Amino acid sequence: MTMAFTQKAPARPPIPAEIRVLLVAAFIIALGFGLIAPILPQYAVSFDVGAAAATVIVSIFAFTRLIFAPVAGVLVGKLGEPRIYVTGVLLVAVSTLLCAAVQDYTQLLLARGLGGFGSTMFTISAMALIARLSPDESRGRISGLYAGSFLLGNVAGPVLGTVLAPLGMRLPFVIYGVALVIAAAVVYMALGRRRDLDEQANNPAAAGQSIEVVTMRQAMGSTTYRAALFSGFSYGWLAFGVRNSMIPLFALAVFGQAQGQSVAGISLAIFAVGNGCALLFAGKLTDRIGRKIPVLLGMSVLIVSIGAMGVFTSFAGFIICSVFAGFGAGTLGPAQQASVADVIGSGRNGGKALAGFQMCTDLGSIIGPLIAGAMADFWSYQLAFGLSALVGLVGVLAWIVVPRTPKPVPAV
Repeated sequence: MTMAFTQKAPARPPIPAEIRVLLVAAFIIALGFGLIAPILPQYAVSFDVGAAAATVIVSIFAFTRLIFAPVAGVLVGKLGEPRIYVTGVLLVAVSTLLCAAVQDYTQLLLARGLGGFGSTMFTISAMALIARLSPDESRGRISGLYAGSFLLGNVAGPVLGTVLAPLGMRLPFVIYGVALVIAAAVVYMALGRRRDLDEQANNPAAAGQSIEVVTMRQAMGSTTYRAALFSGFSYGWLAFGVRNSMIPLFALAVFGQAQGQSVAGISLAIFAVGNGCALLFAGKLTDRIGRKIPVLLGMSVLIVSIGAMGVFTSFAGFIICSVFAGFGAGTLGPAQQASVADVIGSGRNGGKALAGFQMCTDLGSIIGPLIAGAMADFWSYQLAFGLSALVGLVGVLAWIVVPRTPKPVPAV
């Protein structure tokens, strides 16, 4: 007589406590960003400037993120992720509170620029901590959860902003600034043990091995990392730049002033719905089958959706393209971030390499709207969206030669 035994699937390793704290902090940060983002251009205009100057207030944040990313990467490598993360959040808090107190446009511009520097500090630190502390078997799932925390915050922020609207435009900045101070304090206490362990590891007298820092030069030796730089640039161009600037303008051009604003709002909300649906499974999928297929699938869906948006000008077509674009971005994002973390490897400090990756994403989000907007003005929106799709195709081509299972870069 024989007995049949069923083999249980191996249990997934638990999410480290430090990363759970980062997930909560990510929600708070995104909630506040969503709270102030809709009113920021209107707030700038209240200082007697035009629409062009108001858009600069939005762009200066991304610009300072871009130019200070290398500095943040070096600081993460020298001082460790926990310390730079908390410092970055506090800088954004100070910047936000200053925005509530400014008296003219120039002061507002300087305050937002300071916030961009703080933002790149905590963004790179968070990605570096996720890369170093995530178990190899759960890195994609954790990347998906982190993206989902930001998505929930970005969706809930404007809703909260609508409730606070009657109280004036300065109050949301105060609320966000105070929330960031509280979040920084919680993260500081939660990461205190990790900070102490890192300091011991980096102290030669502590009888422990120092934490290896992965340089940009080392990372560039990886085919996967080089492909991620190309796809990151395309992702920033399509999912951030074109989505946030071109799609609302295109809606106004196609549907008119009266209907265009509501269609643009619905489109951005539907994009978030598609994004959230993909994030429900994308992280687990990339852990199960590897990074390459989700990146290629997500980028392909994003390319087709954005390219088709300039062709199908009916309301139904506009909404369908928006939801598929969000789905593609949600499938691509966790796999792309996890692939960079794979290259860095567990237990190593990848601040410099992650800074390079973030710079490519930010560069795409800045250049994309400028070039696509100029093409829409001089030629057509169809050509602008078509060019954006070609930029995304570059990211697809870069990933075709990537191996299915990327390996960490070798130690020096």
